[in-house]
Amino acid sequence: MASFTALGIFFAIVLAINLMPAFGPPTWSIIVLYGFNTDLPLPAIIVVGAAAAATGRFLLASGFRLLGNRVSEKTRRNLAAARTLFERNRRNGLIALGFFALSPVPSAQLFEAAGLAKVRLLAFTAAFFIGRLVSYSLYGFSAEQLKRSSLGSVISENLSSPIAILIEVVMIGALVALARIDWQKYLAGTGK
Repeated sequence: MASFTALGIFFAIVLAINLMPAFGPPTWSIIVLYGFNTDLPLPAIIVVGAAAAATGRFLLASGFRLLGNRVSEKTRRNLAAARTLFERNRRNGLIALGFFALSPVPSAQLFEAAGLAKVRLLAFTAAFFIGRLVSYSLYGFSAEQLKRSSLGSVISENLSSPIAILIEVVMIGALVALARIDWQKYLAGTGK
């Protein structure tokens, strides 16, 4: 019963972090620290962490989907064209998403863009979940050097690290740029 409660608390923490639109600590660091500082089995932590991360990102994208109605008509047309390009070749889109899901790059802005562009979120989130299972397993089982770190120091480092802040700012800028690109020109060039 105690481990079920501990996993529930862990799920809530990871979910809350993945609902953050920017500047949240990386989920892998929470998974690693939780794994080393609790008696919970690492495989359970990885599966619960991936499920919580995917749920949080799905909800974040859904919230941004609602915000999509508040952007200009030109931006909505551009986002619709981006969605068409992404969904046209599913194999390439899933390969790109799988690569992204395995990388340590922040995923919040990707899901925000998917929500704004009204991309089909279930398949998108499922690919993210599978990718996170793999990447969290790699981080969880190979992060022996983090064994003595504290949760507070990892969060503090990631919130104040100049590189982490720069990556978040660049990703936010990329999200704004994505919405401003005239994707209809690219559709016209590919013969729709």
